Amino acid sequence: MTSGQPAGPPAPVPSARPAQPQDAPAGQPHAAAQGPPAPYAPHVGTGSGLGLPYSAVPTHPVPSWWQRHRRTLRATALIVLLTLCGLMILALVREQTGTTGLLVGFGLALFPVPLLLAAFRWLSAPLPAPWRTHLFAFAWGACAATLVAILANGFATDWLASSVVVDSPHEADTLGATVIAPVVEETTKAAAVLLLFLFRRRHLDSVVSGIAAAGITAAGFAFTENILYLGTAFDQDAALGPDGLAGSATAGTFLIRIIFAPFAHPLFTAMTGIAFGMVAALPRRRRVLRTVLPLLGWCTAVLLHAIWNGSASFANYTFLAVYGLFMLPVFGALTWLAVWSRLHELRIVRETLPAYAAAGWFSEPEPWSLSSMRARSMARAMARRSHGPAAARTLATYQHDATSLALLRSRATNGATAPDFAAREHQLLHSLRANHPLSGPPTTSAALALSRPYPAATWPGYPVR
Repeated sequence: MTSGQPAGPPAPVPSARPAQPQDAPAGQPHAAAQGPPAPYAPHVGTGSGLGLPYSAVPTHPVPSWWQRHRRTLRATALIVLLTLCGLMILALVREQTGTTGLLVGFGLALFPVPLLLAAFRWLSAPLPAPWRTHLFAFAWGACAATLVAILANGFATDWLASSVVVDSPHEADTLGATVIAPVVEETTKAAAVLLLFLFRRRHLDSVVSGIAAAGITAAGFAFTENILYLGTAFDQDAALGPDGLAGSATAGTFLIRIIFAPFAHPLFTAMTGIAFGMVAALPRRRRVLRTVLPLLGWCTAVLLHAIWNGSASFANYTFLAVYGLFMLPVFGALTWLAVWSRLHELRIVRETLPAYAAAGWFSEPEPWSLSSMRARSMARAMARRSHGPAAARTLATYQHDATSLALLRSRATNGATAPDFAAREHQLLHSLRANHPLSGPPTTSAALALSRPYPAATWPGYPVR
């Protein structure tokens, strides 16, 4: 096919009998061989727009007042909770640093935040989570997780200093930073990942989305922690006068925490995010592995955090050795895994969507275009030039739904069929069908302009400039 609309007469409505191998055209998955049913062919004139007759459209009872408003009430309660945590953490930091130290620390700690957020949003670009999801992750890390960590770490350090476990306050601080702080901080940050996994599974269903959610949570945590450390250092320098500013603890703290190691907290918590992302793709029958993986990811995060904090407690060049010989290689390995996982998601799109194109949901070039970030960007630019920003947003939704559909089908084919597979597939196909008249032509045009298997032509009405 070379147009955005399926050619030929509409396909028959799927029957209620079990699917047979001969029901699916060549190249399509079928129920007998793959597990999930073959993609529905689009059918015009049915009640649902999904290839289903009116009798197959599910009916639902009238929702109660709580069912209609529970999402709003939960969101309101969460916003109030995070706001209260933010006000409390602001008061605690101001008490330790003073107003000037708070403002200076805030300004300096803000430097790496846009870079970290941009990196994690870029990573999740093939299937981006809504901004509100990542905003929750950042707010949780910056407010709730930091507040609990400061209170718990302070209580634990005071208890150690007053107990017989250690002989001096210095030993209490060292033990607290090496043993207590990693456990408390990684647990509070992992709580955000767990909440997203439980209540927003569609936004945390892969290794890429797990790394992004965990990294943004940790970036929020590091932001507030950096305000405290930088503000305290500035307050110390100011108390010492000009001589103190010449040595500048503030400059040293800024150099280590902002320039050399802004990735430290995201690196630790990303281990938890990877574990939850792997669990999301596992079959539900693998119960033991689904329980062990999150614990293993959390333990890895705690271990890395403990090594990092412990290295700062030793004299000589221990910290530099750990930084150069251990932390940088681990960071490089995580970066490679993140980029590979991102490319793997795009490969899944390229390999899975042709079955839906054969069923008539996409034109032949569209799967290639939807699996290329360059083609996606070009298609959105074409839509924006031709029909305005609203068309570009519609196309972004189309690309998101197509990626979700490919990942949903791929997991089902590999044995990790979601309980709501059929309903979710129908929902995505319905959205794709509704947006295809506006989104299909520029998507096809971008493929024709960039893909080698197709001639260097463009779809009518969408010239490449």
